[in-house]
Amino acid sequence: MLRLPVLKKLSAAIGVGLLSTALQAAEPAQCQTVKFTDPGWTDINSTNALASTVLQGLGYNTEISTLAVPIGFEALKSSEIDVFLGNWMPAQQKFIDKYVTPGDIEQVRTNLEGAKYTLAVPRYVYDAGVTDFADLSKHADKFNGKIYGIAAGSPGNQLLQKMIDSGDFNLKDWRLVESGEQGVMSQVKRAVKRQQFMVFLGWEPHPMNSNFEIAYLTGGDKYFGANFGGATIHTLTRKGYQQECPNVGKLLDNLEFSLSMENEMMGYILDAGWQASDAAREWLVQNPQVLDGWLQGVTTRDGQPGLAAVKDYLQIN
Repeated sequence: MLRLPVLKKLSAAIGVGLLSTALQAAEPAQCQTVKFTDPGWTDINSTNALASTVLQGLGYNTEISTLAVPIGFEALKSSEIDVFLGNWMPAQQKFIDKYVTPGDIEQVRTNLEGAKYTLAVPRYVYDAGVTDFADLSKHADKFNGKIYGIAAGSPGNQLLQKMIDSGDFNLKDWRLVESGEQGVMSQVKRAVKRQQFMVFLGWEPHPMNSNFEIAYLTGGDKYFGANFGGATIHTLTRKGYQQECPNVGKLLDNLEFSLSMENEMMGYILDAGWQASDAAREWLVQNPQVLDGWLQGVTTRDGQPGLAAVKDYLQIN
């Protein structure tokens, strides 16, 4: 005959097993694979990789599709994609008006604050008195009348060309030098090494903010917006996703990133040449404390404690 304590333990074990079975049964099959969209930006490549690594540790599969922003929004609307971690605001306001306001896509939360996008200079140039757009023309000879943008046709370059063409800040005779992301970063590296004056389109998150001592210029609100072209980044899902897949939904509710986190992640990818998945694993192993908040109230797919499972998956003691 089984003794009472044994019966209690057996009953508890059966209860846990039944709960796990019930959780699996209640979760639709389509929740097993979480589908992300990525516009091809390294910052979203980074956050997708971090989220995917955690989800894999919880027993989920993940898929990341590289889709231009308009196509990604359409894919969310048609439920071909589940999650978008890269809704930059206010830059993507027109998409929010088109899809979120009528209820075709749902906004979960702000996942990053303090992003920047405007003209920047090396710190020694800033310390020499170039702190505002209006200061550039006073040192035109030192800058050789050049502003370094990014890839041809980018919205940022278009804003800079419009500024030059309009003659604002006495920059009518200046020239916009268009270059790819790595091209302009190479130019910044050369300028810093030689302590030369240079002004360029900068943004954060990006490893440039960790690799170089730079400062952002005030005065560009007319073209790039307030707070140094300040932006917030939001998490979006397809309609009804959090209700349909509440455990993943809870993780999305918790996911919050930081500028330093993304700067470091992007550095692994852009500077060290790592795959995003390897960068995410390394960053989480080095910063396991972030998992405490992300996994609060989150379980594995079969209903087990999420934090312990992810730490085990990452081999974190």
